[in-house]
Amino acid sequence: MKLKTIIVILTLIIGLIVIIWLGKINQTNLNSNSQAQTQKIKSSSLLANELLYNFGTISMQDGLVEKTFQITNPTTQDVKLSRVVTSCMCTKAYIENNGKEKGPFGMAGHGGPVPMANEIIEAGKSIDIKVVYDPNAHGPAGVGTIDRFIELTEENGAVTELEIKALVTP
Repeated sequence: MKLKTIIVILTLIIGLIVIIWLGKINQTNLNSNSQAQTQKIKSSSLLANELLYNFGTISMQDGLVEKTFQITNPTTQDVKLSRVVTSCMCTKAYIENNGKEKGPFGMAGHGGPVPMANEIIEAGKSIDIKVVYDPNAHGPAGVGTIDRFIELTEENGAVTELEIKALVTP
């Protein structure tokens, strides 16, 4: 065999091995993501007065907008809210309970670590989650439809997801 032919065959074999190896890595990542999604779907014991709020059309000129969601623990046991995170740096969340405010809670990985919520929602009681959206956070590129999420994670891993929407104009 010619040297050129041997080099081509070896290159093809090495290429196939790399493709198979990358496929196995991708399958491992898919399995990890599937497990994460299963954890997220775990049924929450908390109830929200509403899960979605649409601000409608808002103007960047008018600045911050906010919405307060009431979160109720309808069970007979206290629930520990361990974590509150938002899907974007333009959105902050605050826990309001018994006249005290905790936060801000923001997007994980932006502006430092998000503090742990460590909030107990007593059996049969409610707390408020105040969500503040800054339409100016993204500058002029931030006009248009927005869709942001706030995840409330219980100590057992169950998640309640709140959502805000708006149409941002200059």
